[in-house]
This record gives sequence, structure tokens and C-alpha cells, in this order.
Amino acid sequence: MKLRSVVLLIMSIAGLAASAFAAGIDGQWTATFDTQIGEQHYTYTFKADGEKLTGSAKNDRGTTEITEGAIKGDAVSFTEKLEFNGNPLVITYTGKISGDEIKFTRKVGDFATEEVTAKRAK
Repeated sequence: MKLRSVVLLIMSIAGLAASAFAAGIDGQWTATFDTQIGEQHYTYTFKADGEKLTGSAKNDRGTTEITEGAIKGDAVSFTEKLEFNGNPLVITYTGKISGDEIKFTRKVGDFATEEVTAKRAK
């Protein structure tokens, strides 16, 4: 009985820790970075629901809903589906949350990989 109580307590603490990270991503994050097509300005808006991540990515050309969003602990991933010069372009993001920063690796189609740091909007 005592072992069962300890196991339940540990599981509860782990669940609270995971939800604390998920709740920590909610809101707006901004990033400015250089790419092959020039400087990009982004505002990401995120909402976590358990391990599911939804939201949008707004750049100088418009706003896109993120898809395939996930958050597990401090790990974040999602996809941004754009159209560039009439062609579909898929950008996949993977990253880690650390306080008020998210360090992303952004894979742009088959031709570029970029490092991006987003900061929580104040």
C-alpha cells in the first residue's frame, strides 16, 4: 500500500511538471532572423492543451495556422505550411523552451536549415 502511494505521488508530480512546461508556452513569441530570402520577422502565437500545440505563425507575408503541433516537457515541434512563388513550402520546427526563449531548428523544405531563437513577447 505504501509503495502504491509513493508511485502515485511520483506520477502526479511528473504530470504537474509536464503541464507546467506546456502552460509556459501559451502566448506570443517573436523572432527576427536572416534567411536566404532576407530578414524574416515572425510572431508565433501558441496554445497548449496537454501535449497538443495549436496556434499561428505570422510573418511579413501573412499568417499561417501551425499544424502537427506537439509539446512534451520542454520539447516543442510543429509544421508551418506556406506557399512561396506559387509553390507549396513546408517548414518543420523542433525546439526547446528555456524560460522566456525557445531555440528552434527550422527545416525549410529540402533546401535550408536555420537556427532561430524566439523570445516571449512582453
